[in-house]
Amino acid sequence: MKKIIISENDPNFKYDIASQPGSESFMRCFTCGTCTASCPVAEVNDEYDPRKIIRMSILGMREEVLSSDILWMCSRCYTCAALCPQNVKFTDVISILRDMAVKEGYVQPERLEKARELDKVIQGLRCRIIDNKLHPEESNTKEILKTVEDELGKEW
Repeated sequence: MKKIIISENDPNFKYDIASQPGSESFMRCFTCGTCTASCPVAEVNDEYDPRKIIRMSILGMREEVLSSDILWMCSRCYTCAALCPQNVKFTDVISILRDMAVKEGYVQPERLEKARELDKVIQGLRCRIIDNKLHPEESNTKEILKTVEDELGKEW
């Protein structure tokens, strides 16, 4: 576990986030874990922990948060926001953090647009896979696999 030296962190980071529309309540988080327990990404990726991202942000760990690849893992399904007892809109916070990462030069602007495009592709694939399972007689597995192959071949 990495040692956190609070005096080296940015005490204004949490206020920078909280000042953005949609994230006003994010400092209310008391790390109950409801977001992480209900998150479909956390279910398949042990590294992904919405509660940890909030905590790191509140502690002022600007560079660690904004440079982290983990920001780009959120599927933006809003399950966390729907279930949070403190009404923290984590999905909105993630969008704000992604925008901040671009504005502050931690990632190239193209990544934000590519992430948005990829989110659409993933949601489309999800719907097609569900439809494929519900209607196996109309199976289009090869077409789905071709879409996945094409997307994996694109540069990130």
